[in-house]
Amino acid sequence: MTEPLIDLEKLYGELTVPVIAAPMFIVTVPDLVVACCTAGIVGAFPALNAREPDTLDGWLSEIEERLAMARNAGTYVAPHAVNLIVHRNNQRLDEDLATVVDHRVPLVITSVGKPGDIADAVHGYGGTLFHDVTNVRHAQKALESRADGLILVCAGAGGHAGTTNPFALVPEVRSFFDGPVILSGCISDGRSIRAAQTLGADLAYLGTRFIATEEANAPPLYKETILDSGAADITYTPEFSGIPGSYLTKSIVNAGLDPADLLLPGQSANREYRSGQDKPKAWSTIWGAGQGVGTISEVLPAVELAQRLKAEYEAAA
Repeated sequence: MTEPLIDLEKLYGELTVPVIAAPMFIVTVPDLVVACCTAGIVGAFPALNAREPDTLDGWLSEIEERLAMARNAGTYVAPHAVNLIVHRNNQRLDEDLATVVDHRVPLVITSVGKPGDIADAVHGYGGTLFHDVTNVRHAQKALESRADGLILVCAGAGGHAGTTNPFALVPEVRSFFDGPVILSGCISDGRSIRAAQTLGADLAYLGTRFIATEEANAPPLYKETILDSGAADITYTPEFSGIPGSYLTKSIVNAGLDPADLLLPGQSANREYRSGQDKPKAWSTIWGAGQGVGTISEVLPAVELAQRLKAEYEAAA
């Protein structure tokens, strides 16, 4: 059996704060990944952010080179991760997986489907695989597919969030799984990271908080809207991607839509769109964010954010 590239128990103690900066479509680019990893937290990006498979190869080479330079300079560098969408509609999956294997990416995060044989490919070179889940049934199926760890995407998380409260989901998953558990949903400060561990998670998964960083590839208005929003300013709807997701209500209004007139979870997204109007695109026009926006008050460099999270986390002990 191939020796794992990551010793998870050792990793938990080495990180500046027990955090994975979640992969976010369009937002996460090499600059943010490198800034997070060199700040001592796991940086992750979606493979699809690299618009072509050849670009993914170039991005990984760039990230590896920049992280190697930081290590050589004596900086602690956390592992980097790539997110693969395993849904059957992802035409690039096989090619992107081959690139990930070629680069021996230490951590792979799969989502929107079952990991299937991807875990075997990742384990073949010593990589670790975490899978996004929103409920117990999905968690069990992910483990059957040989996922090493589970990312529990709970109610209030940004993007394609679940609807289960973490106080229900984490203990139930812990009743049958003692491996790595990562908690996602409304975590924007160090106190919440500490609470996630108290509940039974090993790491916290922060997405929205890292949109409001200098390195994030998000328009200034997107970042400003996060600073100006609270939990009540998040709309949860399948309208834009076909899967229920959490979006900034102000971006929906700015696109000329009435948030009260959108599809509700459980309603079919296959309806004909409004006459004479193009459907706004999720993530590029309609911006994702979680209910934790209410505690985000400024845009920071990723390294400063990591240090602030650490101070808050330690103060909450």
